[in-house]
Amino acid sequence: MERIEVELFTDGGNDAVVRIPGRRFPGVLVQGDSLHVLRSSVAEVMEACERGDLAEARDSAGLLLADLEGLLGRYEAALDEHGIPRPY
Repeated sequence: MERIEVELFTDGGNDAVVRIPGRRFPGVLVQGDSLHVLRSSVAEVMEACERGDLAEARDSAGLLLADLEGLLGRYEAALDEHGIPRPY
């Protein structure tokens, strides 16, 4: 394990926006349990598609999209607050 200093652009929370040394742009630090929830959400969409249940797949995908939009919104707000252009 290596210990390094990072720049923290938001509070520490479950989806902190940080920049590690050597990187031009910050990233979002997703905690392991949150990553597991995201993976499970994708699996729900896949399982619904495999069953041919498009209504459930759409609903699950909509919830997943809302979660990802929340992460992206937090990331973009942090960049805007610190005058950092978006990498996309």
